[in-house]
Parts: sequence; structure tokens; C-alpha cells
Amino acid sequence: MNDIALYPLRFEPIYEYRLWGGRRLGNLLSAALPGDGPIGEAWVLSDRDEHPSIVATGALAGSTLRQLLQQSPARMLGRLDGSFKRFPLLLKFLDVSERLSVQVHPSDAHPELLSGGDSGKDEAWVVIEQGPAARIYAGLQPTASKGVLRQSIASGSLPQQLASFAPDSGDSVFIPAGTVHALRDVVVFEVQQNSDVTFRLFDWNHVDPKTGQPRPLQVEQAMACIDFSQGAVGPGTPLTQQTRPVLREQLVKSEHFDVTRITGQVPFDVGTADAPRVLVGLSGSLQLQHDGVDYPVAKGDVLLLAAELGACSCRPNGVGSVLEIALPP
Repeated sequence: MNDIALYPLRFEPIYEYRLWGGRRLGNLLSAALPGDGPIGEAWVLSDRDEHPSIVATGALAGSTLRQLLQQSPARMLGRLDGSFKRFPLLLKFLDVSERLSVQVHPSDAHPELLSGGDSGKDEAWVVIEQGPAARIYAGLQPTASKGVLRQSIASGSLPQQLASFAPDSGDSVFIPAGTVHALRDVVVFEVQQNSDVTFRLFDWNHVDPKTGQPRPLQVEQAMACIDFSQGAVGPGTPLTQQTRPVLREQLVKSEHFDVTRITGQVPFDVGTADAPRVLVGLSGSLQLQHDGVDYPVAKGDVLLLAAELGACSCRPNGVGSVLEIALPP
């Protein structure tokens, strides 16, 4: 790899069967969906042993993200080299056609609930598409004490204790670890810490057609990591950073990742010197320019800009919109 010039890296999506999924990701991503069953997740940037992202195009095609980080960590991570044992974010598209289980993720304050080198898991969603039954469940009602929650789980009335709202396209929602949450009838882009620890409280009485059985719950682990001081969570209010020549809106700013939306019809810069960035196409058609080469960016496209690339110019064809995801310094 050290003999190969780095370029904007596009990875093959890793599709995951989920009983609550649908087929809408086939309209969003260029790679065809497998089979004819429900696909709930497309992992588009993953540095995990069980699901390693593989470069899809260019001279590095076939290499995994892990291999690139191991062979050239400074070129990939810049000033963040040495800060992480693996790439610290996991990025996905979710198609939640049926209800996602009511669940919670632990924070780093609960090491006894973490395993396999996983960290806690803060996450954020950006709504790409919503159906007529769309709903985001995030946080608890003010009356939902630990005792009330246990009683509602036992009686099957847990949904009554959840705060929720009907989302619109473009909404962003930050879900800190410890927040009870679920989704319904939406397609979202998900940014999260590189962790796969989830505890289910309630699964809407789903039966997995592959097994004929309900999926297991992890009530005690979930109860141990719920932040009962976390009230209702609604859509975030974008923070306008720039209006001309393009609109830059900070959607999420957290300890582990920042998410900015850029919208415009004139060229603008993305990426930065000495740190990696991720670019996600939201709407329109754009050309990302690096080293004299144009890389197309359409809705659903995800590109990793290694630290060595620095700033790149992005040229919309008409009006285009992208997400830029940064790791805090």
C-alpha cells in the first residue's frame, strides 16, 4: 500500500438480514440487495472482525479497512494515529420497515456490560426517508421510573412509557448511550461508535420467521445501563455555521463524532489536513475532485477521505447536499 497513492475510498456495502427490515435500500445504494427477504442494514464503513469493509474500486480494491489502517496508519489517520485500536466509527444505512426493538446501549461507564473490546455506543441518525407510519422513539416519559418500567415490561405495555415523535426527512437525532430508543417505517443514516452491544427491552411481540421463535431479551442488562435522567429526545436543531456560498449546518456535535450537512450549487471544500473525514451523499449529483480525478457522489454514496488527502473540492451538478463526518481532535 505504501507504493500506492491514496484516493477517496468507496467500500462495498455489507447487507444484513433483519426481520424488521425491508427492500428500500435497493433504491438507495448501487449494489443489488441479496435474495428477496427483508434487509435492515447496510454497513458502509466497518472496521469489525465479523464485518470488515472492503474497498470496492481503484488500485486498493479488495483491501479491507483494517489492512489499510495496519499498513499505513499515519497516512490514513494523520494526527489521530495511535489514538484508536481500530477505526472508531461504524456507519450504516437502516431500512426499518417494521418496528425496531426497544433497546438501549451501554456507555463506557459500564465496562462490566462490554465485551470483545467494544466501547460504549453513542449514535446519531439522519432521516433519509419516512413512510406513512414513521415514528422515532427516543427517551422515556417523565413517569418512567425503574419500577414503572419493570411493571410495563411485565405487562407488555412498555411502549406507553416511551417518548416519540413523527420524523421528517432531514431530521437528525442524537442518541447518547443509556437512551431507550426504537424506530419505525424510516430509512436513516446511522453514525455510531464502533460497538455492537445492544440490549433489548421489548420486541413488539415479533417472531423471527427463520426460527419461529421470539428473539431473546436482555432486560437486566438493559435496566443496568438506562439513563433514567434522560428525558424525551427530539430532533436536533441544526446550527448554521455558514450561509454563503453554501449552507453548512452542524447536525450533531458530540464527544465521539461531529456531523455537518453541506448544501449548495457552487464548489465547496470537504476534508481537512492531517485528519480523516467521511462524505455521504444526501441529494443531487456531485463530483469530488482529488489529484486531477473526479469521483462521483450521488445519494447513498459513502467515501472515506484519508488524512493524507487533505482538503478536496466538491462540485455540485445543480443543487447537491452531503454529510461530512469528522472525528473530534
